[in-house]
Amino acid sequence: MNEGQEPVHVHAAKAEAIGKYWLIPEELDIEAAYEYNFTPALRREIRRILFDNFDLILREWEVK
Repeated sequence: MNEGQEPVHVHAAKAEAIGKYWLIPEELDIEAAYEYNFTPALRREIRRILFDNFDLILREWEVK
């Protein structure tokens, strides 16, 4: 998979659940590109983790 030209995003996986989330810095928001087999509770947990680490994720992407 070639992700070199994609905007800032994060992959998430737990057991049989997988997802990909776009970070939208201009809106300080997160958008799910896809989510498979996530429970509502797991979706909330992932969003909380992403929001809690939003700035860190953006900084790490800038380094690459």
